[in-house]
Amino acid sequence: MIRPIEVFYSYAHEDESLRDELEKQLALLKRQGIIAGWSDRAIGAGREWAGEINKHLKSAGIILLLVSADFLNSDYIFDVELKRAMVRHEAGEAVVVPVILRPCDWETAVFGKLQALPKHGKAVTTWANRDQAFTDIARGIRKVAEGFQS
Repeated sequence: MIRPIEVFYSYAHEDESLRDELEKQLALLKRQGIIAGWSDRAIGAGREWAGEINKHLKSAGIILLLVSADFLNSDYIFDVELKRAMVRHEAGEAVVVPVILRPCDWETAVFGKLQALPKHGKAVTTWANRDQAFTDIARGIRKVAEGFQS
């Protein structure tokens, strides 16, 4: 039996509702045992949050950067999560995938060299039908996950 690939969501809390929508679109991948998602909202009471985030950043096979101006504005994301994610990506230990949620100037960021989702890096909130944007993202993540299994 193949173990699900852990997916780490790096996001600004201002984008939580968009992350929730993305998780719904990834439900089939979870049901099929292809992925298992993790975000800081899974941290239980009494747990040390920085340690939990670090543990999951180390164990995730896929790290999703849910990009928006709020994401780019977060010191913790930029100084901690993004640095660790890119080190793991460069070492071939994980795949970092930028997911453009809202329009912002992201192309020159350290992750700007990576292929973004949805297609053409068009922000989810600019699509006439957000479900189509999230479906495109889910299909892209499926392809990344299938790369782990081959």
